[in-house]
Amino acid sequence: MIPVVGLIFGIILGIASGIILPYGMTTYVAIGILSCVDTMLGGMRAACEKNFQIQVFASGFFLNSLIAVGMVFLGKHLYIDLSIAAIVVFGWRIFNNLSQIRRFVLNKHEKTDMIEK
Repeated sequence: MIPVVGLIFGIILGIASGIILPYGMTTYVAIGILSCVDTMLGGMRAACEKNFQIQVFASGFFLNSLIAVGMVFLGKHLYIDLSIAAIVVFGWRIFNNLSQIRRFVLNKHEKTDMIEK
């Protein structure tokens, strides 16, 4: 529940701030958002598995974002598009976490249906 509340709060805060980023920062922001979504879904998956720890969530949230943005920064200076690597990795992790959350929800509903019968 904490990751979802944090995401909603962050979206509202971002929209209300009215900050407009320069075009050169869009890749960094996009990779940062992708890493944050990955961490949020990982937190939701851990909560479903009753394995959620706030320290792991918070450290992963900030460190994953810093490492991802750092990779993009380094790649731009080396003339290598490392943002593609980050997109592939985070995309894979996001789909993996979503599939695990979906399985948890479906199994939970299946168990409640069996109890009602």
